[in-house]
Amino acid sequence: MGNSVIVRRLGLLAVLALCVVLLALVPHLPSYYVRVVDSILIYIILAVGLNLVVGYAGLLDLGFIAFYAVGAYAYALLASGQFDIHLPFIVILFIGAAAGAIAGVLLGFPVLKLRGDYLAIVTLSFGEIIRIAINNADDLTNGPQGIAGLDRASLFGLPLTTPVHFYWLLLVLAITVCGGVYYMERSILGKAWRALREDQDVVRGLGINTTTLKLLAFALSAAIGGAGGVIFGAFQRFVSPESFTFQESLLVVLIIIIGGVGNIVGVIAGAVVLVVLPEVLHFAAQYRLLIYGVVLVTVIVLRPGGLVSPRFNLGFIIRKVRTLWLSPSKT
Repeated sequence: MGNSVIVRRLGLLAVLALCVVLLALVPHLPSYYVRVVDSILIYIILAVGLNLVVGYAGLLDLGFIAFYAVGAYAYALLASGQFDIHLPFIVILFIGAAAGAIAGVLLGFPVLKLRGDYLAIVTLSFGEIIRIAINNADDLTNGPQGIAGLDRASLFGLPLTTPVHFYWLLLVLAITVCGGVYYMERSILGKAWRALREDQDVVRGLGINTTTLKLLAFALSAAIGGAGGVIFGAFQRFVSPESFTFQESLLVVLIIIIGGVGNIVGVIAGAVVLVVLPEVLHFAAQYRLLIYGVVLVTVIVLRPGGLVSPRFNLGFIIRKVRTLWLSPSKT
């Protein structure tokens, strides 16, 4: 093994060690900063899930937050005194993901033949229908007052009581979701989704069932949203309709657009920017929304393809790491 290969591998190990150290240092920050990191991880999970529909299948979904609400209320109803049901957190996590997937299929069926603006309007309406239904179902969801006093979550006997505990849970889930979506992106299913995004008529002409493709995209995306909602409910220990407004759906869509559509690395960058930016702008409380809007417009105008180049994606990073580690010496 040549010296150049040894240097490359040592450099790569140093970078990986630095990343591990930084991730391990986060829990030692003040509680406020850990909560901000938790929010970033939640929005990464949501945006990567929505990216399945928007970035890969090319279907604009403006009601994604409805699936988030389904997961959150699954935890609220099954782990509280509302109906005196107290299921384990891990069980509700799977139930919330399944409930989100079912809701995604229910949304997918009516919009199978819609495209573009019409699809966006229908999905937006779906999100508002779910929110209004939750707000008006006093007997089931306690209406606008929400459900408080949710059970403290525990995972395999370990209690999840602090932002640091949820940081590790969210970090593992975010890595799992990103890895799973990357695997689907490279699979035959991912290729079929990309073809669907480019031209549905051609895909249908090749004999591919576009109905199944769309429903799979909606179901898998909604399942991720439902799982994220369960963790949100367990983290806050309180849920109400105010947490699932159109602004939340819009924020998740903006994360994808600002970061880079169809790019997992871009989604991560977009989540960091759009979650951290409002916190940084606290010094100008009166003009925060104005500055926020100007920054977003500037980014969209100057970087219409997103902050992260489409070429700099997760596959590119993995290939570079593999090359640095496995490439033979040229000396």
